[in-house]
Amino acid sequence: MLGAAEIRTLAQGLELRPSKSLGQNFVVDANTCLKIARMAGVEASDRVVEIGPGLGSLTLALLSFTKNVTAIELDKRLASKLQETLRTHGSEEIEIINQDALEVRSLEKQPNKLVANLPYNVSVPVLLTFLERFPSIQSGVVMVQYEVAERLAAKPGSKSYGVPSAKAAWWCDVQLRDSVSRTVFWPIPNIDSALLTFQRHKPSGEPIGSEELRTVTFALIDAAFGKRRKMLRAALAGLIGSSAKAEAVLAKAGIDPTARGESLDITQFAEIAKAWQASK
Repeated sequence: MLGAAEIRTLAQGLELRPSKSLGQNFVVDANTCLKIARMAGVEASDRVVEIGPGLGSLTLALLSFTKNVTAIELDKRLASKLQETLRTHGSEEIEIINQDALEVRSLEKQPNKLVANLPYNVSVPVLLTFLERFPSIQSGVVMVQYEVAERLAAKPGSKSYGVPSAKAAWWCDVQLRDSVSRTVFWPIPNIDSALLTFQRHKPSGEPIGSEELRTVTFALIDAAFGKRRKMLRAALAGLIGSSAKAEAVLAKAGIDPTARGESLDITQFAEIAKAWQASK
């Protein structure tokens, strides 16, 4: 495992100054990395995709459980150094993709688990994108900003419930599992972090439908939370065509037109989408 001193030595050798714009806060505590791998339930048969491996702390922890790891790293210097660092620590070579995670559309080895220390500024779009593009991913653990973790794990009716939580619920159940001390990072961030676990729904538990249905459902979510304080019939009026049309669609879906978006779960949003599609 990598320790704090070795991580700083590696960074110095690369003339690397951690970039705030890339969300580069490296985990320097080996126990935290092992905790993440264990929380993800990584086993020898698993195929894990790791986003943002950085200098390799979490990667080495994952490789102590499985040899099937694909790492996606945007920073070219870090991507180039990672393989050498792994060899130095006695690990086998892995697939390393030097690319923006949001631009990755295919993987040679279809992963069944996602484990990542996600950059704070792109954590929500990266997680949602990978759930959408890679249906083989069944579960995982992501480390994100604490406030983002609260939003992703929030349930209907709570103050934190919104677009991220509603959309994530389309694919999976999300739980905020633990807080993470700022001191495990270098450089130390000025925000708190947390660990999220997610488990993709079983077929009987998710709002199954076409890609078109998901797209319509997500448009409704965006509209509902874009005017959070308004009743649904008013919040959806611009998207559906008018307040009267929105009220009719909501009634057909069995949803109170005077309700607000934060009271609806993903299944109810999907029912509105179906009713709207049927009314066209």
